[in-house]
Amino acid sequence: MKVSDLKPNQGNVEIEVEIVSIEEPRTFNKYGRELRVANAIAKDDTGEIKMSFWNQDIERIKPGMTIKMTNGWVSEFKGEKQLSAGKMGKFEVL
Repeated sequence: MKVSDLKPNQGNVEIEVEIVSIEEPRTFNKYGRELRVANAIAKDDTGEIKMSFWNQDIERIKPGMTIKMTNGWVSEFKGEKQLSAGKMGKFEVL
């Protein structure tokens, strides 16, 4: 699958992308738990997409790395597609 093929509300995404950049993580409280999220920009030869990484996954990625996402989820926020592992997905650094 390629970035250009991704559609909002699409699940079961398997894709390889290069991490271009990562924002500083944000911390917030939800349901009494402190959570962290960081947005990254990822690309392949067809385009770029915003990705969200949560908690301990943030430390696993760096710009320039290529990752493979399995069972990922595409959402849409303010008209912009975003890819994340969601609850069931995972990624590995290649």
